[in-house]
Amino acid sequence: MRRALVLLALLWSPAFAQVPGLGVPPAPPEPAPPAETNLPTPSGLAQPTTGDEGGNSAAAAYGHFQRGYYLSALRMAEPLANLGDASAQTLLGEIYARGLGVPRDEAEAARWYGIAAKAGVPEAQFRYAMILIEGRAVPRDDASARDLMKAAADAGNPLAAFNYGQMLIQASPTGGFADALGYFQRAAEAGVPDAQYALAQLYAYGRGVAAGDDQQARQWLEKAARSGHDTAQIELGIWLINGRGGEKDPSEGFRWLKGAAERGNPIAVNRVAHLYKDGVGAPADRAEAARWTVLARRAANSDATLDAFFRQLPEAEQKTALEAANRTPAG
Repeated sequence: MRRALVLLALLWSPAFAQVPGLGVPPAPPEPAPPAETNLPTPSGLAQPTTGDEGGNSAAAAYGHFQRGYYLSALRMAEPLANLGDASAQTLLGEIYARGLGVPRDEAEAARWYGIAAKAGVPEAQFRYAMILIEGRAVPRDDASARDLMKAAADAGNPLAAFNYGQMLIQASPTGGFADALGYFQRAAEAGVPDAQYALAQLYAYGRGVAAGDDQQARQWLEKAARSGHDTAQIELGIWLINGRGGEKDPSEGFRWLKGAAERGNPIAVNRVAHLYKDGVGAPADRAEAARWTVLARRAANSDATLDAFFRQLPEAEQKTALEAANRTPAG
């Protein structure tokens, strides 16, 4: 699945509040035939709502697709697509877009997605809109992409709703937030992590809503964090430590930041070094603070306070920290 549009930096207020006292700058199916490749099944492809899985139908083709029999799915879908079956056309677009069982072919994917989009398939409208925005397999066409994205969003595609919300803000950086709110809300409630994070930002900074609401913001921030949104995890950790939008919970905040740091996020690495140094959310631990300070330097996200802390350590402790950092698995 193509990734949703990246959140535009100009749309949001500074994301990373400084933690007081830390000195942190912002900052199993049957075996497939040998000729087929059994790959993971994508989760986002819309399925036909009519027909059964018996015989040569779009539903049967999707059944093969779901079980990883991509060439069988392609062979079943192709004649149906040529006869105008929009579900089969969308399926072919997905197979060629991802190179499932066949060489990846962006042009062929675009052709099938485009045909299915004209037939009104929301999934195809979303995918073809993304292709038009990228302008690789077809000429870039932002206006057509916007129309298709809106159609897909209004038809209930959550990723399209999130992306169309961003388009509204991009078109009107001052007044687009209110129009985008409903689309973000719809996508967030459908479980799109980026939309959950975006909604948290709107509530946190009072954009598109009657007034800022830190409690609502924190709730959506937590949903995004639990959905795996790395930036939301870092912000949630900071909010928990600071008590923004609810009660303070330094130990839980530390847990979120430590997890992000262990996955290699440079901002989280910096903050964990400070937390260990100052004993916030976890017992003060000079050795761990030194190790994370070394890792922050390597991630190009140290700061004057951490540098000064490390310099005043005895040479033996500095050496131990360096050795411990060398043994730390890459995130």
